Amino acid sequence: MRSQIQPFHLAVPVKDIAQARAFYGDVLGLSEGRSAPEWVDWDFFGHQFVTHLAPDQVPQLHHNAVDGHAVPVPHFGVVLTMADWEALAERLRQHNIQFVIEPHIRFKGKPGEQATMFFHDFCGNALEFKAFNDMSQLFAT
Repeated sequence: MRSQIQPFHLAVPVKDIAQARAFYGDVLGLSEGRSAPEWVDWDFFGHQFVTHLAPDQVPQLHHNAVDGHAVPVPHFGVVLTMADWEALAERLRQHNIQFVIEPHIRFKGKPGEQATMFFHDFCGNALEFKAFNDMSQLFAT
């Protein structure tokens, strides 16, 4: 039996703190928490997400085939409600974000059916946001 889900903590490298504020604050609409010249804490849909200045670090991406798409690895993100997922997809379109995998329904009519979308931040960090009409399908096999 699981207890209430606790927030995760994730830190990722970015090339520029001002660009991190523009992307994560302005584009994604995240609230900023503590910060210093080399890092910023963000409220990532209730989770603690930190962008750390690492201008020389370049993400090394790989892709795996999932449901007919090339999914970037590594990637991170969060499961949203369907309404919040749809609102985020529209917000990203309004900001002309280029999707790696356009917002769509994956595994349609199968166990684990979900809405998903993939895109990169300004440094190449891959993000996935997903939603389920039926949250019991989160771990369906």
